[in-house]
Amino acid sequence: MFEKRNEPYFMKGILLLLSAFMSILVLSGCWDRVEVNDLAIVTGAAIDKNEDNQIELTIQIFIPKLLSGGGGQSGGSGGGNITTTISQVGRNLADAMSKLQGKIPREIFWGQCKVFIFGKKLAEQGIQEQIDFLLRHPEPRERSYIYVSAVEPKTILELMPNIERYTAEVLREITKFRIGMQITLQDVDEMLTGTAQATALPYVKIKTEQISEGKPLKYVHVHGTAVFHKDQMIGTLTEAETRGILWLRDEIKGYTVSVKIEDEEGVVSLNPVSAHVNLTPQIIGGKWKMNVDVDTEGAIVQNETNLDFGDPKMLKKVESAYRKRIENRIQEALQKVQHELHADIVGFSKEFYRKYPKEWKAVENRWDEQFSEVDVNINVSAHIRREGSINKPGALPQDEVKE
Repeated sequence: MFEKRNEPYFMKGILLLLSAFMSILVLSGCWDRVEVNDLAIVTGAAIDKNEDNQIELTIQIFIPKLLSGGGGQSGGSGGGNITTTISQVGRNLADAMSKLQGKIPREIFWGQCKVFIFGKKLAEQGIQEQIDFLLRHPEPRERSYIYVSAVEPKTILELMPNIERYTAEVLREITKFRIGMQITLQDVDEMLTGTAQATALPYVKIKTEQISEGKPLKYVHVHGTAVFHKDQMIGTLTEAETRGILWLRDEIKGYTVSVKIEDEEGVVSLNPVSAHVNLTPQIIGGKWKMNVDVDTEGAIVQNETNLDFGDPKMLKKVESAYRKRIENRIQEALQKVQHELHADIVGFSKEFYRKYPKEWKAVENRWDEQFSEVDVNINVSAHIRREGSINKPGALPQDEVKE
């Protein structure tokens, strides 16, 4: 006689065995991985429209054979460039990307692409479709920096820089110093879908400098700011006007201010040690107002005048000139965006929406007009935090200058 089988324990064993088999199937999931050696790593991309109104996509990719073993050198050092550029044209960005993949024997990988440059022609027609595609694609990073180029954007990627390894890295490093606007793919999406539906992107171009020997040096330069109403570029700001926008957006960092002192030759240069900007909206009697309060402290880094800053009165003169310089920068920027471009890239709409949601709703569909009518009151509080370790002026007094 056989012993009667214990059914509960038997079924439990079967379930454990099935679970083990299922775990093996799940854990052995390396069948679809792509080796690094099979990837074409994109470092930067340029997007523009050609003469036939088609999308032209140019990508800058690493050259793998120069990455291994020290066979490659950076572009300006006499060796070969460690990147190359490839272009393709398509009906839209997805089509151009698909055709580009057909030209490259490796799988295009966008995870390391930290720079996207739009051409001026495309920017003026609208970038919404391209931004939408990049946000939907699983690989491009939302923290990638976005630019608009005054020249064909692919020519910027084709430059061979002297210091950095490739042009996309040059742009990225310059942007980190906040020389101009610092705008990412995520920022563009938020601004285009925000209350003002206006955005601003760094405007770049190629500069040429003739050195004493050899060929002229070409390099990429942040030339100001491209201003967008909705998704279309409507104008540009100069570098000086861009700094005024940075003050208003509370994004000023590492910026040297050189001020002219009344009745003095030369200038005094200061670095803002700290800066804080507060926007306070008001609606009084139907009149929309914005109070801009700027609190900044600067340190004197160079003195070309004959002023002795050991005297508190002299420091007050510098503080007054410092304050007026900041006020002028902000006023110049506001004049351009409020009364010429009618594009709220400084965030006034968000402040009014938060404090006066009902009143904002009434002007939402004509905010561009209302923005131009906002009365702005600028109040700058500027202080000299450090006047330098040497109180004596850098220049000699006039009566001590010898012929």
